[in-house]
Amino acid sequence: MTPLAAFPGEGDAFLGRTLRVEALAHGVKRLVLTRPQVCNAFDASMIRELSLALAELAAIQDPARMRLLLVEGEGSTFCSGADLAYMKEQGSAAQEQNLENARELGRMFTRLASFPAPVVCCVRGAAIGGGLGLTACSDFVLAEPSAIFATSEVMLGLVPSVIGPFVVRKLGLAAAGPLMLTGRRVHGAEALEAGLAQRLIDPSETIEEALTRVLREFLAAGPRAARSTKELLRRIAPLPDPELFEFTAHTIAAARMSAEGQEGLQAYFRKAPPPWRP
Repeated sequence: MTPLAAFPGEGDAFLGRTLRVEALAHGVKRLVLTRPQVCNAFDASMIRELSLALAELAAIQDPARMRLLLVEGEGSTFCSGADLAYMKEQGSAAQEQNLENARELGRMFTRLASFPAPVVCCVRGAAIGGGLGLTACSDFVLAEPSAIFATSEVMLGLVPSVIGPFVVRKLGLAAAGPLMLTGRRVHGAEALEAGLAQRLIDPSETIEEALTRVLREFLAAGPRAARSTKELLRRIAPLPDPELFEFTAHTIAAARMSAEGQEGLQAYFRKAPPPWRP
C-alpha cells in the first residue's frame, strides 16, 4: 500500500477479513485488498466483501464525500486473480452452487465498473485474471513499469468469461482478443500501448509522487460533473446486459467443472504442464 502524505487518513470506512476501506482527505476512499500471503487472490469471502464494500460506498449520495475511489493491494502484488484452490473447489461443487458463485463474481465486477465516482487503480507486481478484471473496471490504471498483466485462464483450461466483457469494453476486440486467447503476459510500454495501463510510474519519481499527481488531476474536476461524466461514459460504452451477464456466468461455471478445466488445475498443483501444451 502506498503512503499518501497529501491525503491524510480520516479512519476506516469498512473493515473485513480480506479487505479494508480507508476514508482519506478530500473525499477520497481507498479500498485495499489484504490477502498479501496469497498475492491478494480472490476467494468467496473476498468476492462477498468487495461487493458489500462497493455497494456501501456507491450509496454515499454526497459527491463531496465520495469523490474518488482508489484501489490497491497490500504487499508486492496487486491481485493474482482467483485463488486456484478455491477455483478447484468450485469445480467440484454442486452445479447450482458453482453457477451462483460465478454470478456473485460478475455482480462484483459490475458494481466496480458502474461505480458512480471515478475509480483509480494502482498496480504493483501483477494484475492477473480477476486482478486484470479489476483494472478493466477502473477508469485509470497507474502501474509500475515492471507490473505484469495477463488473463491466464486459458492456460489452465478455463475461460476469462466473467471479466471478458469488461476487458473488451476497455481495450477493444483487437487488443483484448489475443491476450484472452493466449494468456500471454505483458508489461511496461506494451501494457501502456494496449490500454491495460494509462500511465507508468516514471523511474525518477516514487509511487507516492506519481499516485498523488494522478489523484490531484482527477480531483480538479467538479464532484457532480465527474459523476455525470461517469454516467455519460456508461451510456456511450454500456456495461454487459443481463443476457450477456448470464452467459458469462454459465461459461465459467461449465469450464470449472469440465474435464479440461480439472486437468489444468490439477497440473498446476502438480507443478506440471497441462496435457495439451506442446
